[in-house]
Amino acid sequence: MSLVPGFTGGTLDRADRLRHDADALAAAMGNWQARLLKLHNFEPEVTEDGRLGWTMLTEAPDEAEFVLLGLEDGKPRFAAFVPGEKAPPPFRSPNLFGVLDQLRPGEAATFAAARSVIDWHARHGFCANCGSPTALFRAGWGRKCGSCNTEHFPRVDPVVIMIAEHEGRALLGRQPSWPAGRYSALAGFLEPGESIEEAVAREIEEEAGVRVSDVRYVSSQPWPFPSQLMIACVGMAAGDAITIDENELEDAQWFTRDEVKAALAGDGPFVAPPPYAIAHTLLEVWAGE
Repeated sequence: MSLVPGFTGGTLDRADRLRHDADALAAAMGNWQARLLKLHNFEPEVTEDGRLGWTMLTEAPDEAEFVLLGLEDGKPRFAAFVPGEKAPPPFRSPNLFGVLDQLRPGEAATFAAARSVIDWHARHGFCANCGSPTALFRAGWGRKCGSCNTEHFPRVDPVVIMIAEHEGRALLGRQPSWPAGRYSALAGFLEPGESIEEAVAREIEEEAGVRVSDVRYVSSQPWPFPSQLMIACVGMAAGDAITIDENELEDAQWFTRDEVKAALAGDGPFVAPPPYAIAHTLLEVWAGE
């Protein structure tokens, strides 16, 4: 099965070579074909055919600093960071839910990169080493402290997202903040000194009281809210007794493959996660096995 999870399939050449060449970067910014991604409150403007909106670099505020997203057919593509702009909350707004449903796969990947790196700049204006202000460098893919010269680079937080399987059924849970009826894969951040397999086993046992082994990797996805790498896995459960952590979950249940297939088709016993979420991809893979 060919997997293309949401926010993957990007078509931009990230052009790392330009990040180290001040003259080449200046030439890219002065290129008449250079374009700036249209963002409003960190959310993209989308055309009727699901394409991202672009404008001229001159449309950015005077104080804006530019991040080189890459090259599209050789044409420079940028996003703008405005110093002092407050970082957005990590959740998706109602408007963004609708926008993400419209975006084409490759377009969503470009937005994910822009959203994550701009969000990072908004949160990292000061050096974690000495507390002094930092300045953008490497075409926006880093910040450097003017006092101690420490270099800082955009971070990605790894998150495991997984289902436990037992006798042909998948364990799914729901959080109270989710839309009514939605169930999805369990998820949690990897901790220092922990492998992916260990994190999967720990998170499932902590959240649902189910012990798993034989963890296998399925796929991964960048998740730009704010900047995570979702690592989708399946683990084999030793039993089906559930004891939920009420601080994490409102409910957890076992669902058969037929029930999961029906939910993915929009007519099942629960509301499936949206197609752009890797939980949807994970359920598709598992249901098709």
